[in-house]
Amino acid sequence: MNYRDVTIGIVTFKSEKVIFDCLRSIKKIKNIIILDNSNDFDLKNKIAKKYPLIKFIISKKNQGYGDGNNQILKLCKTPYLLILSPDTILKKNCEKELIKAANNNENKFSIIAPFTNKNNLKKKDLYEVDFVKGFAMLLDKKKIKKVGMFDKNIFLYLEEIDLCRRLKNAGEKIFICRKANVKHLGAKSSDIGSNYEKVRNWHWMWSSVYFDKKFKNIFFVYLKYIFKLIKNLLKIIVYLIFFNKKKLILLYLRTSGIFNCLIGKQSWYRPNIKF
Repeated sequence: MNYRDVTIGIVTFKSEKVIFDCLRSIKKIKNIIILDNSNDFDLKNKIAKKYPLIKFIISKKNQGYGDGNNQILKLCKTPYLLILSPDTILKKNCEKELIKAANNNENKFSIIAPFTNKNNLKKKDLYEVDFVKGFAMLLDKKKIKKVGMFDKNIFLYLEEIDLCRRLKNAGEKIFICRKANVKHLGAKSSDIGSNYEKVRNWHWMWSSVYFDKKFKNIFFVYLKYIFKLIKNLLKIIVYLIFFNKKKLILLYLRTSGIFNCLIGKQSWYRPNIKF
């Protein structure tokens, strides 16, 4: 594998504040695809002026993070895809170390992720894990497609954990490369203001229930979340009495996310953004 065998894929949504720092940190890999979920033609034009070789696609609808990456996987012409969140910055030699780890890896990989946890320095240079976070992942495209890519039912949160679980169940290997380092700003990939907390609370609960229903004993899943619903409803009454509007709204959204997934509704909540 060399740099020409890798494409970088980035899914954006109102990401102008962070995307240019991410792009500046990419030194070696020239194939880059950006899929934008926010109909941001202004950003497309700005990137075209500065980085004319980047393929920038405006999605017809907001597909979420996982299915957005599915579209990039389909468009990608190289055998490997390095997925990056727009709020990541590659540290020096990150690309080089990922390629080196992939080439030196006798145990064939499905995913190799760069290293972020500074408190975990006793690990060897390349070590196997059960899952990695989705903000930076080098994927073997063939193996990812073999297990069905990202689950398009998940709009946001746990899509990478779901993918990793299916890969591990299929006997595939997932690694972290300690010599390849990234900086992840965290919760900065989209500039949507107060909508962020609303989206985060609803989708985290919906995706948590969906993930548990998919991989765990269904009886215990319903028992767990029905108990959580009852607990949330009691809290809602308390917040109503004390008129804590902010907590009330967020708790309502968490409760709604749980309830909608328990009754089998698709992930429908979307950020209230005008295009």
